[in-house]
Amino acid sequence: MQRSYNPDVLSCLANLSNDEVFTPPQVVNRMLDMLPPELWSNPQATFLDPVCKTGVFLREVAKRLMVGLADRIPDVQERVNHIMTSQLFGLAITELTSLLSRRSVYCSKWANSKYSVCTAFADRQGNIRYTPMQHTWEQGRCRYCGASQNVYDRNEGRETYAYQFIHTFNPEKIFDMKFDVIIGNPPYQLEIGIEKDNYSIPLYHKFVEQAKKLCPKYLTMIIPSRWFAGGRGLDDFRKDMLSDNRLKVIVDYPDATECFTNGIDLSGGVCYFLWDKDYHGNCRVSSIQNGKEKSTMFRPLLENNCDTFIRFNEAVPILHKIQSFKEKSFSQYVSPQTPFGIISSFSKYQDVPFQGSVELLCVKGKKYIDKAYVTKNKQWIGSYKIYISKSYGERGAYPYRFLAKPMIGYPESCCTQTYLMLGPFNDEKECKNVISYIHTRFFRFCVMLKKNTQDAMRNVYSLVPLQDFSHPWTDEMLYQKYGLTDEEIAFVESMIRPMD
Repeated sequence: MQRSYNPDVLSCLANLSNDEVFTPPQVVNRMLDMLPPELWSNPQATFLDPVCKTGVFLREVAKRLMVGLADRIPDVQERVNHIMTSQLFGLAITELTSLLSRRSVYCSKWANSKYSVCTAFADRQGNIRYTPMQHTWEQGRCRYCGASQNVYDRNEGRETYAYQFIHTFNPEKIFDMKFDVIIGNPPYQLEIGIEKDNYSIPLYHKFVEQAKKLCPKYLTMIIPSRWFAGGRGLDDFRKDMLSDNRLKVIVDYPDATECFTNGIDLSGGVCYFLWDKDYHGNCRVSSIQNGKEKSTMFRPLLENNCDTFIRFNEAVPILHKIQSFKEKSFSQYVSPQTPFGIISSFSKYQDVPFQGSVELLCVKGKKYIDKAYVTKNKQWIGSYKIYISKSYGERGAYPYRFLAKPMIGYPESCCTQTYLMLGPFNDEKECKNVISYIHTRFFRFCVMLKKNTQDAMRNVYSLVPLQDFSHPWTDEMLYQKYGLTDEEIAFVESMIRPMD
């Protein structure tokens, strides 16, 4: 007889959005596997998911406790009641997800209904709570999450996205108890405006910071990996995380679709981590590629002279070889954003040159403007330079190119905010020699060490060593100079594809 396929419904649900992602059950169980096995036989162990969406974290914890406590609490109903009322706690992010989470954990959208597997709850919410919250506005922004009042000051009945766990300075008062384990997958970001300066702000770090305030024994969350080296407003969070030697495990998915098999693709990948209050030491860093654990290494979170996290284990010894030369950084040649003070939407240009005009490189190609529109760094106009896009992204598996193609900027030219300027340089020959360096896989490998989003601002060039540009460069010359082994060369070339 052919057996019927009965899939887990929580592995089949569509995501709320790219920012509120449902976690596949198999990923949840890999996260739970990082926790000490003795937790599952401890009837006093308590678990909190402060960002319930489907209830999958609490459901999988309940499964393990049901097995682990079988000898301690032989009666099944008594065991269920104990686990549900004394060990599992959750905060839903919306009313809808509260119903979904209760359905997953209690088998009923109401904890005290006749369909609930738990017979000990007196109220409908049980231990999976949802409390509608409002933002606290200060000068047009929420004091807790930074939401725009223009966008999120909504009428009653509309979702505000004021998540309860982070809309307080005292999260310990929500449940008024201590938790052994805090686990979850927080919302990732929030749109904060619709005006010209519209952009999203990250939220996930606020949930991690709030969770640490509760002083759990263990904290594990799945979050975007862009905090490793970038992300708007994440500098303090990154500094705190990378200086915390209680961070015991990081499992990194450079390609987020390998983790979220339901189609979510997050630029920069995704990771989950284990923070252990009583642990102090190096971090176990694992990288997952093509469905397998490609590499694992116990290492410090910060390498010497680095302020960001090197995500690939194989890159660490290569970086050590480069740093041993103690060379200056190529970033000294890279301009800040908007090098000439001309924003990307600038449109006061002409299609053909005119008397006294300056060539302008913009998204529509080469145009011509009056020099008066250049409000910054006019001294660079008459020099030789190189232009390169300030952002560049690719999807799918490695190898990537990591940077857009550079182009020579001749004297009497400038560019909009879409590009960065490299230089200035002495002449066209020197520009070509610099471009030969940028074209190498070695150069872009060094960029990769700090680039895990589309942005390619000046800081991503900080680990690129400066060279002598009196002659052109090739990968073979650079591999030999820095003494890379055949294995190291193979790794570089597996990550970086040729520029052409």
